[in-house]
Amino acid sequence: MSATSARSGSCPAAASRPARRRSGVFAREIAEESGLPVQVVEILDAWMYHIAVAAKDVFIVTYGCHSDSAAAPVVSHEHNRIGEFTEHEVPDLTMPDGYKRSIAAWFDRLRALQTAR
Repeated sequence: MSATSARSGSCPAAASRPARRRSGVFAREIAEESGLPVQVVEILDAWMYHIAVAAKDVFIVTYGCHSDSAAAPVVSHEHNRIGEFTEHEVPDLTMPDGYKRSIAAWFDRLRALQTAR
């Protein structure tokens, strides 16, 4: 994710590993699912998501990540599409509010880092 776009992807299942190993698993998952190498910067949020059709609750942890790659993301075999969106497009996307909250927090964090420089 950069200051001008939010890259979509799915969250890996790494909840039982120590934090340092989880971030490595997450970075590998993003690379496998989008073709983009990323560096995990920080945890942004954690929340429960109820999947009504499956009658399950899923614990979601969102991470802020950075990629220096100029390549476009590619669709993996696990998904049927992928996209890049500006900060202002995110509120209109169809996704759980928890993801939108995390993306907004990441853009706020990026602005704070730019101001501090």
